[in-house]
Amino acid sequence: MSPVAEPNCLDCLNCRHRTLRVFCDLHAEALQEFNSMGALKHLDSGSELFAESTPVREVFVLCHGKVKLTTTSQQGKSLVLKIARPGDVLGLGAAVAGNLHEVTALATEPVQVKAIPRADLMNFLDRHAEGGVHVARSVAAEYESAFFGAKRLALSSSSAAKLASLLLEWAHASVTVASTASAGVPLRFLMPLTHEEIAGMIGSTRETVTRLLSRFKREHLIEIKGASIHLLAPEKLQELVA
Repeated sequence: MSPVAEPNCLDCLNCRHRTLRVFCDLHAEALQEFNSMGALKHLDSGSELFAESTPVREVFVLCHGKVKLTTTSQQGKSLVLKIARPGDVLGLGAAVAGNLHEVTALATEPVQVKAIPRADLMNFLDRHAEGGVHVARSVAAEYESAFFGAKRLALSSSSAAKLASLLLEWAHASVTVASTASAGVPLRFLMPLTHEEIAGMIGSTRETVTRLLSRFKREHLIEIKGASIHLLAPEKLQELVA
């Protein structure tokens, strides 16, 4: 497998994503122990970290790259629930609850993860009360993400509003804390999904997603160059959502 690690992703102590996500932002003693746990793995695009309805053997701290979380209906239809980003902990809720994985996790590009055996994580949480608080906050953040995803599907008045909401969500998630300190930071990100997968997230069709992206381009709301999307008029996209 090809290495994908960045210099500041080699360990938890020096990771630039640590302060951007709830679970990893531990105090010195707990962070030092957490850093010694598990093993770093480099996975190719398309690799499966874990599958829906399987036992939780490890949790994965996503250090670099993106992972899509999907679920499948009894009819075999797959739905993308979320795009996980660096700092997210995958499989955490199921590990703590002792349940099977609720989703399937697939790398959408080469990724680096820290794989921690479930037993080691549970022992860590027993020793560090702070870790339990961070778990609660992380699970709450997952709930909030799921809630807004359901709200987008149920309450948005049109496919255009749903797509605009999703583009804004992805763009803001891609902006780092450091860059938000400067005014006028461009909202630019790499498209993590196919048009078919985006359609699944907003309850629409691939043809509708393609048509709406073309419309947003014509209206100079977005600029698309290859897989890169630049939101030229985020305030107008927000007006579609409102």
